[in-house]
Amino acid sequence: MSRDLILMALALMTWGMGEGMFYFFQPLYLQQLGADPVKIGAILGIVGVSMSVAHLPAGYLSDRFGRRPLLIIAWFSGLAATTIMALSTNLTFFVIGMSIYGITAFVGGPMNAYVTAARGSWSVPRALTLISASFNTGAILGPLLGGWVGQHLGLRSSFGFSLIFMVISTTLIVFIRPQPVEGEQHESPANTLAKMLNPAFVRFLIMAFGIYFFIYLPQPLAQNFLVNERQLNLANIGVLISSRSLGVVVLSLLTGSLDARRGLAATQIGVTLFTLIIWQGYGLPAFMLGYALMGSTNPSRVMLMAQARSLSKAQNMGLAYGMLETILSVVLITAPPLAGALYAFQPDLVFPISAAGILITLVLSWVLRPQTKASPNTEVTQTPI
Repeated sequence: MSRDLILMALALMTWGMGEGMFYFFQPLYLQQLGADPVKIGAILGIVGVSMSVAHLPAGYLSDRFGRRPLLIIAWFSGLAATTIMALSTNLTFFVIGMSIYGITAFVGGPMNAYVTAARGSWSVPRALTLISASFNTGAILGPLLGGWVGQHLGLRSSFGFSLIFMVISTTLIVFIRPQPVEGEQHESPANTLAKMLNPAFVRFLIMAFGIYFFIYLPQPLAQNFLVNERQLNLANIGVLISSRSLGVVVLSLLTGSLDARRGLAATQIGVTLFTLIIWQGYGLPAFMLGYALMGSTNPSRVMLMAQARSLSKAQNMGLAYGMLETILSVVLITAPPLAGALYAFQPDLVFPISAAGILITLVLSWVLRPQTKASPNTEVTQTPI
């Protein structure tokens, strides 16, 4: 493993500890600040909008000017946004902080491109799942700390304590080295985008949206459901979120050895089981298993990223990842309001709907996608959908 990949893994591990202290508690804190389920869904949708707007320009800029500057900007912006949330005492300013934090999601494209370029002889799925596992190794401890702090000192305190880990992470990311710029300097953004939007890539993006929509739909208000309907407390929620992060680590490492097509199918099955367990299960041990399977969400994104890479050229890698991140961010805009509306109508209705949707998209994606091919450089290559 290269020096830069090690630094990236350590930076993500410590950021995962910090983010884990508050991220999955945000819907509960919004509830404490006076938001009802419908408003929570709408707020999460607004944050989804902020997450989607910067992916394309960030991907293009990383191809043209280098990935490292975008990574450093994202880390410092996330640190500033968390500070705003930690200092906020009302719903309006807290949502502003959430939205700024959401914008930093633009790091996805440049970061995945950086990791892909630094992977050496590793396949794309293996490199990206390792990085995902690093982040979530830190995120195992973060929710336990956040749940304990939230239970004893209040949820707002979790945001303040998370800043310790985020400062360490930001310090680490500064020391990664720049990579050569592979993009064609003379080509305009419009021409580059037009080349990327070929029929095969457009079909892939449409399929990716449907797959990820139903994977994410049961998740935005899952913690609220367990607190309000199953009487779990904040410490219990911290344990569940840590179980999710542990699941991400284990499932990322397991699926990293699979080709992207089979790995994606495995993650869809995992999220289906999570949905059914939360819907019909009772007791903390059952919910811990469910949240561990919820960890399939992260490697599902990795498998989609691996397919996006196989449909793009090296000089447009950041833009390809940015386009897919934009599509996945649209899911974060559209799914939470629907989840909130379903919760308001019947708290558990979202779970059977999500399970059915996941299984339908699983069948469709498996039938419509041809077999994969292995390329000579050990990268898993996908035949276009």
